[in-house]
Amino acid sequence: MPDPIIWNRIEESIRMENMLTITKSRMGDVTVLHLAGRLDGQSENALVKNAQEVHDEGMRFLLLDLSELAMLTSAGLRAFHGIYKLFTPKSEIEAWEKAHPDEPYKSDFFKLAGTSPEIYYILNVAGFLHNIPVFADLQEGLRSFNK
Repeated sequence: MPDPIIWNRIEESIRMENMLTITKSRMGDVTVLHLAGRLDGQSENALVKNAQEVHDEGMRFLLLDLSELAMLTSAGLRAFHGIYKLFTPKSEIEAWEKAHPDEPYKSDFFKLAGTSPEIYYILNVAGFLHNIPVFADLQEGLRSFNK
């Protein structure tokens, strides 16, 4: 029979590895959610809830800092898609498509920054780079809102 103290430490270690930590900061009109850990089926609701709270507070510009994100699954992509729809007014997309019928719309309201090469690859393969701007680092992402 394994020692219960050791078993509890192993379980706690596994939970820590599976966690997503979300911290929030504001830079002017832009809210930044800093993600660290794993964005998967167990953590996607926490991210969506945080984004919804930001939106409910009246904030309309959101930047996700992915510099500490270790893993992104299809559930995380689903969360990104839902947040894109929440923050990007449908009227903006429709106006863009009318004026630029052959060009994809890129959101001015929801952006990503600090992706690792692996996460950037996932975003590219999934087609997210067509509509969600991705910046090399947090500062570049923040500057993009001032253009």
